[in-house]
Amino acid sequence: MTSIDVQDLTKEYGSRRAVDHLTFRVPPGRVTGFLGPNGAGKSTTMRLVLGLDRPTSGTATIGGRAYATLHEPLRHVGALLDAQAAHGSRTGRDHLRALAASNRIPDRRVDEALEETGLASVARRRVKTYSLGMRQRLGIAAALLGDPEVVLLDEPSNGLDPEGIIWIRALLRRLAGEGRTVLVSSHLMTETASFADHLVVLGKGRLLADTPLREFIHARVRPRVRIRTTDATALRSALAGHGHEAVQHEDGHWTVTGAHTDDIGRLTSAAGVPILELAAEEATLEQAYLDLTATQTEFSAQTQEA
Repeated sequence: MTSIDVQDLTKEYGSRRAVDHLTFRVPPGRVTGFLGPNGAGKSTTMRLVLGLDRPTSGTATIGGRAYATLHEPLRHVGALLDAQAAHGSRTGRDHLRALAASNRIPDRRVDEALEETGLASVARRRVKTYSLGMRQRLGIAAALLGDPEVVLLDEPSNGLDPEGIIWIRALLRRLAGEGRTVLVSSHLMTETASFADHLVVLGKGRLLADTPLREFIHARVRPRVRIRTTDATALRSALAGHGHEAVQHEDGHWTVTGAHTDDIGRLTSAAGVPILELAAEEATLEQAYLDLTATQTEFSAQTQEA
């Protein structure tokens, strides 16, 4: 099967280094989420993989070959980098037909891609009449047109309505389940957590993480337990006796950081503490991502205090 291999990749624009000695591999059979703050080098890296920019040094290959050397590349690699790329005066169907003809892809694939992306009913409308979500679907249809082994998508959920977001999740999981290589760049942490198996995280052009999603989260966010009780004094005493500190919140619930529900349940039961609620507060990808990239953000706003 075909993988994406980035090896010691560097790209400089004058004195600015957008990608800095980057090395990672995207294997088939899983969805790899590609994360990083604005200016981290994600889009530049994807452009380098697709031969749209030349690296200053290093390599980016697909199945061991540079994209520019692929014959009829849409049959091997499908990509969405810019949903506005389609010419506004063409119909959605004609846009796909032109792409298909340039890569000797049969016309039947045009209609199949339109059906798959939910655009069959608007296929003969001009692209300039499409909403952002419809253009996004057209870009995804173009990426899928050649039935490629490798798919690269930059912010594929952008502009999609809730039904479309559910659809793109299922699509990404299906593509990976079919053994394809899937790389998806996104700023939406909740969405990424819903479809990604593995993460590659960049900061200021450098690799910050290359790890399975769950490992990434658990390595950076301590578990927390949420508790409600009618006897705050007994709860605090029982927890303190076992080295736990609890924080009370305005709505009356307590949180214990670095603890698990089984342990807290046992010790409060043994101490006779009345419990109204006991639940794990799940660590999120957003928390872990912000922890890792806190010093890597090129543009940030100051939090306003009330």
